[in-house]
Amino acid sequence: MNFDFDWSSLLSSALTISGRILLLIILFLIIKPIGKKLITGLMNQVASKQKLSEGRKKTLSNLLLNVYSYVLIFLFVAMLLPIFNIPIAPLLAGAGIIGLAIGFGAQGLVSDIVTGFFILIEKQIDVDDYVTAGGENGIVEELGLRTTQIRSFDGTLNYIPNRYIQNVNNHTRGNMRALVDFGIAYEENIDHVTQVIQKVCDEMSENPLIKEGPDVVGVQSLDDSQVTLRVIAQTEKNEQFGIERELRKRIKEALDENNIEIPYPHQVNVPKS
Repeated sequence: MNFDFDWSSLLSSALTISGRILLLIILFLIIKPIGKKLITGLMNQVASKQKLSEGRKKTLSNLLLNVYSYVLIFLFVAMLLPIFNIPIAPLLAGAGIIGLAIGFGAQGLVSDIVTGFFILIEKQIDVDDYVTAGGENGIVEELGLRTTQIRSFDGTLNYIPNRYIQNVNNHTRGNMRALVDFGIAYEENIDHVTQVIQKVCDEMSENPLIKEGPDVVGVQSLDDSQVTLRVIAQTEKNEQFGIERELRKRIKEALDENNIEIPYPHQVNVPKS
């Protein structure tokens, strides 16, 4: 029995395979950033011509980049297998049979993709939108065909399967409303207080983030220990919270300067005689 082995042939074959794999890796490392740059440039041109919002542009760009990455991975595997003399056609046929077999177990995945497709086409959500969807509340960071990523205001990033997004409340379509309620004592003159607060509102109206107002709309409620006045302004999207904080600060300072009492709980200790 002959146990002779052609080590030179084996080494030559291994070097050939290694070289082809290395060449394939280098090729894809070159193609990947070029494709991403082309997609980004194309989306910038489309956004400019179609006058797309920044959020819509980010949404479509992220989606195209994800699809591009999946296609590259598929092509890489399809080109890698023949290097090891593994035929692709039987694998594709087997994948079709396996896909049919597990299709019933992948209904959730199919539902995610279909729902994500309609969310995208109907423009229900865009990146950077402030939404309530899938039981979560926050800013959309990425919209994909399978999941939607929403960043809560405490910093948590929520990955929501699209099939769970049945109702969408988009809080950023059009101008946003900044609303501030302020309580004053019943003894104060409402007209005088309104003038003081409106002066603050007039000064704030020069802020470019405010699209309309702010204005004092009047008495909102008569509570047990205070009269509540309401101020409303229309702001750029996602800027309403910052405007509300600034309004509260300036109104508080203006009320203090004019010696207008803001009710707050008092505790009186009466010693026994």
